[in-house]
Amino acid sequence: MLGIFDILLFHATIQAVTPILLAAWAGLICQRAGVFTIAQEGLMLGAAFSAVAGSWFIGDAFAGVAVAVVVGVVLSAILAAGGVWFKGDTIVIGIGINLLADGLTIFLLRQLFDIQGVFQDPRLQGLTPLRIPGIADIPVIGPIVSGQTWITYLAWVLVVVISVFLFRTSWGLRLRGVGEQPEAAETLGVSVRRYRTAAVLASGALCGLAGAQLSLGSVTLFSEGMSAGRGWIAVVAVMLGQAHPAGVLGASVLFGLADAIGLRMQGLGLPNQLTDAAPYVVTLIALALAVRRRKTA
Repeated sequence: MLGIFDILLFHATIQAVTPILLAAWAGLICQRAGVFTIAQEGLMLGAAFSAVAGSWFIGDAFAGVAVAVVVGVVLSAILAAGGVWFKGDTIVIGIGINLLADGLTIFLLRQLFDIQGVFQDPRLQGLTPLRIPGIADIPVIGPIVSGQTWITYLAWVLVVVISVFLFRTSWGLRLRGVGEQPEAAETLGVSVRRYRTAAVLASGALCGLAGAQLSLGSVTLFSEGMSAGRGWIAVVAVMLGQAHPAGVLGASVLFGLADAIGLRMQGLGLPNQLTDAAPYVVTLIALALAVRRRKTA
């Protein structure tokens, strides 16, 4: 068992953490603004398909990422319109977005590429892993950290960016005020609707990056339902991390490690049905421990 904990596992963990972490940042920003969203699964799935379609039709991976971000923002605009401007139930709207993305990607896969299940083509351009000069040659650390996509590095840089934004800038202070005391924010001249709309649209862009990493970074293909519950895991990561950047990062790394271990165990011969369940088992255990801790606090 201990033999699986090697450099390749930790390299794979960083790769597995990326889409979860980006989707968790999306949920954190929305929650801080007072909008509870569960639409990350659908946003990520729609973006994953859009990234592949954009890359294939345009012939450029970066263009595919740009298309994925645009689609993520467009889908999140549904949540912004229904949940923020028309004061609908964000849970119901989020479920609707998830179902829409699931059905729409399956439909478009057949219409655009005349294929079912998995679309993979030699002409499809994926994201190129980056070798970091100076770090790549460091023993142990180099092989783990170097060789990831730029989206992965951006996801980790956002730990600092979001922390500074939320706790060191006036915009971040207003965003937290909108989420915690919207009536008081309104009396100070802060537009609750605008801040919440901006937060939801930003979450769509982040989920767009997460989807692009799934289909063009981790692999270079699209398969039906390839988000595989990562959006839901991101929702749990925000809850476990109590919408704090450090806590969300820790929870995301935990789930990413479980995902990477599951894939490694599958390679060692365990049934894929068992290994695929590993991240969700860890999620349930973490939720149970979190509830127990709150009850005893």
